[in-house]
Amino acid sequence: MKSFLTPGFLLGLLIAIPSISWSFIDNPGDSIDEDYVNWYNQDPDEDKVLGAAVNRAYKELLNDRTPEKKIVVAVIDGGVDIDHEDLKGRIWINKNEIPDNGIDDDSNGFVDDLHGWNFLGNSKGENIVYGNYEFVRILRDRAPWFEGVTNISEVPDSLHTAYREYKQCQALYEEKLDRIRENYKNFMGFEERFNRYEDIIKKHLDQKTNLTLKDVYGVRSQEREVLQAKGFLIYILENGFSYADMKNEKKHMEAALNHHLNLAFDPRSIINDDLTTLNNPHGNPDVKGTRAKHGTMVSGIIAAGRDNAIGIDGIASNVEIMALRTVPDGDEYDRDVALSIIYAVNNGANVINMSFGKDYSPQKHLVDEALKYAASKNVLIVHAAGNSSDNLDTVPHFPIKYYGAVDTIQNWMVVGANDRKKGKKMVGTFSCYGSEEVDLFAPGVNVVSTKPNNGYDVTNGTSFSCPVVSGVAALVWSYYPELSAVQLKEILMASATDFGKKKVYQPNKEGDKEKIRFSELSRTGGIVNAYEALLLAEKYVSGEKVAQKN
Repeated sequence: MKSFLTPGFLLGLLIAIPSISWSFIDNPGDSIDEDYVNWYNQDPDEDKVLGAAVNRAYKELLNDRTPEKKIVVAVIDGGVDIDHEDLKGRIWINKNEIPDNGIDDDSNGFVDDLHGWNFLGNSKGENIVYGNYEFVRILRDRAPWFEGVTNISEVPDSLHTAYREYKQCQALYEEKLDRIRENYKNFMGFEERFNRYEDIIKKHLDQKTNLTLKDVYGVRSQEREVLQAKGFLIYILENGFSYADMKNEKKHMEAALNHHLNLAFDPRSIINDDLTTLNNPHGNPDVKGTRAKHGTMVSGIIAAGRDNAIGIDGIASNVEIMALRTVPDGDEYDRDVALSIIYAVNNGANVINMSFGKDYSPQKHLVDEALKYAASKNVLIVHAAGNSSDNLDTVPHFPIKYYGAVDTIQNWMVVGANDRKKGKKMVGTFSCYGSEEVDLFAPGVNVVSTKPNNGYDVTNGTSFSCPVVSGVAALVWSYYPELSAVQLKEILMASATDFGKKKVYQPNKEGDKEKIRFSELSRTGGIVNAYEALLLAEKYVSGEKVAQKN
């Protein structure tokens, strides 16, 4: 799971690293623009903001109503801070499990699973933090078969597909490794220069704390060395550099070199399971783990308290988050994804939020099996489109709704990301799209949500437009529980705010500005709308047919 690097000066210096980018873009500073807080709840008509019309729904449609059912949303992610102040009372509790007694009280196969499960660990409490990219795992696992093979004619017919995929992964690996090594070399040169100039200015000012633009502007000297240092630091500080940027850039690149792209790194040894089957589920109850920011931000958008006078307002008020830790810093394993889906279904989840994805899926059959099971149990699956600005109609990102030759999972939704204001720039430049494979868009640019340790932050990504749709689905379903998952999907799509004729910049990782109709970016040409969805749900349960957008 690739991360976009933090915004600012260094983003222009260094190229983002590989695989599909489902994760978030961190806020480069400590301040949060108040205009970003809760904008995803605002209304396109009343507020002139391209939110999901959640506040209007509560004010005009739900003010005197009581929800009929509590909806459980399983968040399959990298971990969730279940103790966050704004998620109090919103975390799923397994009422049949006695906490911390070392016994599987409800006989569901998981010991002490009070709030969900961690599929990235073992029963000893050891946990996986980093993972390879999937194409690296494929390259390593298939090397005994194909290393040294120069032509497909040397390979049995039954292995032709596996060989072609191996060669694709080999080329991708070499390309990405060369790129990150060059980036890291450039970065180290930049860091050395920065540290040298920083030391000069700090010494001149007799200052030990981090420098600010104001500090550097205040330097007065005729010394050439000091003036050179001043000019360099003013340039980078004026162009968005921060100390946090530099630290995060280095961390991302070192993680790529030491873990994501390292063929010798195999963290799965602590679990030692068979990745090709769903037998003998593994893990432990630690649903927070060491990197819970992403999952906590996803959860806050869905479920943060609306009536507690703190932080942000989540979308659904009668909802609980089931935390499933599945995604390492790197690509997730198909077996873990499949087991997480099955766990969610078996333990009462109504909606499953999946803000992750990758280029390859060697054990896709396991995920297919789990998705079909979720469909049979009336569970809605909501998946982030991805942040690599790809057209999903031509570039598959896994997991996908297809299994077998032509069959599809009908309870499946894919979500792109839109910005706050209507206009040419209303689509996230990073967002994946597809007139067939993406169902609709939702707020996902400069979104504020919860982060671990009672914090809040602003972020970008389809990872966060995805839980907007999950939250709206949970809101509608809590008032209309008689709907099936497929009916709910139909309602969410048919009620989306229609911007189909609007000309927008097509998402493009290279920054090119080519205009395209919004209708060509998704099946609906629309943005999720809670107010309209509730109105349509009322008509639906009253017997009126919903006109589908497909």
